[in-house]
Amino acid sequence: MPGLIVGLDIGTTKICAVVGEVESDGLVEIKGIGLSESTGLRKGMVVNIEQTVQSIRAAIHEAELMAGCEIHSVHVGIAGNHISSLNSHGVIAVSGNEIDRHDIERAIDAAKAIAIPADREVLHILPQEFIVDNQRGILDPLGMAGVRLEVDVHIVTGATTSAKNIYRSCNRSDLDVDGMSLECLASARAVLSAEERELGVALIDLGGGTSDIALFVNDAIKYTAVLPLGGQNVTNDIAFGLKTPIAAAEKIKLNYACALAELVRGDDLIEVPSVGGVMPKRISRQVLAEICEPRMDEILSIIDRDFLVKSGFKDRLGAGVVLTGGSSMIEGCCELAEEIFGMPVRIGYPRNVGGLKDLVNNPKYATAVGLLREAQAQAPMVNTASKQIVEENEPGLLSRVVQTMKSWFSDIK
Repeated sequence: MPGLIVGLDIGTTKICAVVGEVESDGLVEIKGIGLSESTGLRKGMVVNIEQTVQSIRAAIHEAELMAGCEIHSVHVGIAGNHISSLNSHGVIAVSGNEIDRHDIERAIDAAKAIAIPADREVLHILPQEFIVDNQRGILDPLGMAGVRLEVDVHIVTGATTSAKNIYRSCNRSDLDVDGMSLECLASARAVLSAEERELGVALIDLGGGTSDIALFVNDAIKYTAVLPLGGQNVTNDIAFGLKTPIAAAEKIKLNYACALAELVRGDDLIEVPSVGGVMPKRISRQVLAEICEPRMDEILSIIDRDFLVKSGFKDRLGAGVVLTGGSSMIEGCCELAEEIFGMPVRIGYPRNVGGLKDLVNNPKYATAVGLLREAQAQAPMVNTASKQIVEENEPGLLSRVVQTMKSWFSDIK
């Protein structure tokens, strides 16, 4: 099917495949969605390839049935606490009378000329701004006159083995990988508006195994980070505190959890399954909230203290914070976040998609929809990139993908 793209979110607790078709007006029409339980990952990283492959195949099969098509290639996300990032600066002398594409690429090459450990690969090189003869704030210097070109870039790196395991899991599921994106950047593309990115905003994707953070200021990415805590920790706390199986604790979290105990009535009772065939018991929902609140408070407080404040950009977040991801749907999460961050907070839903958009109108689908948007942005490069990156055992597997990243600066706006 011409124009068909697929975003594959390989998460710690779920694997989600979303099928879209790019229309002539640039809008992505949602054609189908597949969802399966994820059993082969821990904290965003593959720990069992065979289980991951089974989960991927289940999600892809469901998406194929709904969309009425066969899926052969996907754009996948990567996360995990192996992700790290830094900002870098590059300077060159302009080769001619005006800045051309080659000058821009040379400036980016100069910025990425940093020492990277042998066990890590560059995943993203994202230009923040260009500086032409000391004139700052330029997003695209192509065609401008100048003799000196500088660029500030945000570089994201990840463990080579973690990235390769994602590729291998897809390849063994009979899927080619058209591209790979950091999951919080994909989520940001799905839920943030241009105005928020310009004013300054923190995107926090509260997933199952990790919480991913991306900060935007002046319409450019300034900071990314991953915290290895998420909704799965809340589930484990519920299971331990209520003496109930993990599967039951997950259902209780989804249906009854609250991040602020003061929002729950004391006479609101819920039924909790017991372990070992013992009769279920009934407890106050306030007891459940008192279990959930400390963990949610811990996650959000760590994000505030160790990431937002230490990044140096917290006082520049004029648009506040946008929470997304499945764990952001816990009742009271937004109110608790406003107390901790001391700024406006909203829940981010996938936006600017058509077709079966009601199917993905939930924060837990933000990453998968964002991966669709990433695939759309890279569409002219997909055929070349997919041929280059499907070989599993070739050294420097991801280094060639960097070449396609260089043209992304025009899509960060």
